[in-house]
Amino acid sequence: MLATARGLGMGALMLAATAIADEMLRTAVSAVIKGGDGLCAALDALDAPIYVTDATGLITHFNRACIGFTGRTPAVGKDRWCVTWKLYTIDGALLPHAACPMAAAIREKRAIRGVTAIAERPNGERVTFMPLPTPIFGPGGVLLGAVNMLVDLTDLRQIGELRAQAARCQRLARGLSDRRTADVLNAMAAEYADKAAELVRSSRLAVAT
Repeated sequence: MLATARGLGMGALMLAATAIADEMLRTAVSAVIKGGDGLCAALDALDAPIYVTDATGLITHFNRACIGFTGRTPAVGKDRWCVTWKLYTIDGALLPHAACPMAAAIREKRAIRGVTAIAERPNGERVTFMPLPTPIFGPGGVLLGAVNMLVDLTDLRQIGELRAQAARCQRLARGLSDRRTADVLNAMAAEYADKAAELVRSSRLAVAT
């Protein structure tokens, strides 16, 4: 099943990533509604992978960041629902594109939030991400299509894992009477914490924290 953001246990970092992503997504939605020749340029100006579909889920536009994120060039008018090569649930089960969050957003005519998935690139690399599929409606509530932004959570997930490792080492150290072993565990905890802090500083979507 698709995991909720809460299940990742990254708290404030996840909230910061979502807030920054939502701001970028609003810019993308405005560009799509405005349309015209400037749409591609407007999408390319955004750092995060963003793509647009019609009301049937066919890809109509994507920005350059999609290519780097997915490891492939999406096929406009051919690819449906998602620009990724393959999708998996957070548990590792294959997720058909027709069952992905973007497909659900279009079919159910509502924005999907709070889920994560894994994208596989043609070279076998996998990326944990959070999709933000958002339907776009015209006059009278007619569904025109949808915009999806793919937020790379790889760094945030690693931050959460490193912090968890640091906390485990500290708990073990507190329960030991052997000072030498406790010192080793505390040193390991500090190393994990330093690595997590370094990732926080370098992560684009963690700058607000």
